[in-house]
Parts: sequence; structure tokens; C-alpha cells
Amino acid sequence: MQVDILSLFPESFQGPFEVSILKKAREKGLISINLIDIRKFAEDKHNRVDDRPFGGGPGMVMAPGPCIRAIRSVKRNDSHVIYLSPQGQQLKAQKCESLAKKNHLILLCGHYEGVDQRVIDNEVDEVISIGDYVLTNGCLPAIVLVDATVRFIPGVLGHADAASSDSFQDGWLEGPQYTRPEEFEGMSVPEVLISGNHRKIIKWRKSQSEKITRQVRPELIGANDEPTD
Repeated sequence: MQVDILSLFPESFQGPFEVSILKKAREKGLISINLIDIRKFAEDKHNRVDDRPFGGGPGMVMAPGPCIRAIRSVKRNDSHVIYLSPQGQQLKAQKCESLAKKNHLILLCGHYEGVDQRVIDNEVDEVISIGDYVLTNGCLPAIVLVDATVRFIPGVLGHADAASSDSFQDGWLEGPQYTRPEEFEGMSVPEVLISGNHRKIIKWRKSQSEKITRQVRPELIGANDEPTD
């Protein structure tokens, strides 16, 4: 997968993409990430990329010219252009899995009060939000989207089923996990997990998934089938 990220601060991405799973995915050639500075597509001597909003209001709006020229500089027939903004559809695991099948993602990071609507209307395929809150810019949401999406690319994770068994993938939150030692500071691993009875383990994990979902995200319950047998 090719990912082109357009922003005013490309240096924001240097750390997150150079460690752990994302670094390994790049080294394996499973994903290629290109950082593009939108300011380089400004046409005045001051490299201006924003201006006051028509109709008044606080802040500045990113101008259409630099944004559209930046997008078109990398856009191809199989490109999928995403604008990161609080006004978009909330990012879900299923969307990440779908995006992982794309050959080319172009991520446009909003700054200030956002981008001129004409950029969205003419060049953007979808607007995505990572949550109901506002950040100082779209760089962090772009990092989140890449991280969450790359996990679904075959070969990125060590275990082929790792991504499909995580929280939200089947509509439920993942239950608790345990590892060695079996006892730590007086706390023991649930006996069922060391019983060797895989049927009981699966049933226990489903029940724990239901329990934590009801406690933490009860609004998900109505949209899910019961996970217990």
C-alpha cells in the first residue's frame, strides 16, 4: 500500500512511523509512506496557504489552491482521498479493514479552522473523524488511521488472526488477557484458561467480552448478536 500524507507539518510523522510494527511493515515493503508539505504548493512569495473565512469568524481557513495542487501531485486512478476532520464519519474497525484493501491512500490533514469546502467537494472521497473531540490539527488522526489500517494488511502482524480477534472487529470489546506467571502477588489466572479445555475457554472469553461491553460500551449491545452460546 502507498500512503501519501499531506500536511503543513510533515515532521510530526517522523517518530511514529519509525518504530515498532509500522517500521517493520515499511521495511518489509508492505507499506510505503510519503510525507508532503502543502506549503510547497503555495504560489506567492510568502508561501501562504490560508486566509480569513468569508462571512467572518475566528481563525483561518486553508486555501483551496495549495491543497488541491498537493492532492493532484500524487493522485492517480486508484487513489482514495481522505480528509481528516471532526466533521467526518467516525473511524471504525470495519472501515480500517476496508481501507487496508486500497492500493493508494491520500490523507489530507486539516489545520486551523479546516480546509475550503471546495477542496472536499472536488477532490476528497470521504471525510473521517477519529472521535468526538477537536485536536490542533489532522496529523495525529492521520497517524491513528494509518496505524489502525496497516494492522489489516496481510503480513504486518505476527499472527494472521491477530487483527480479526481484536476489540470491535466482531462488534464486541475484547475481554481480559493473562500470561505467565500463573500467580502474581496473590492474584491467580482464571482456572478455565489453564484447564486445556478449548471449548470452555472460548465460551469464557465470549462471556467476558459480553460483560466488559455491557459495562463500558452498553450502546454497542443493541447492534450486536449475543456472543454467548
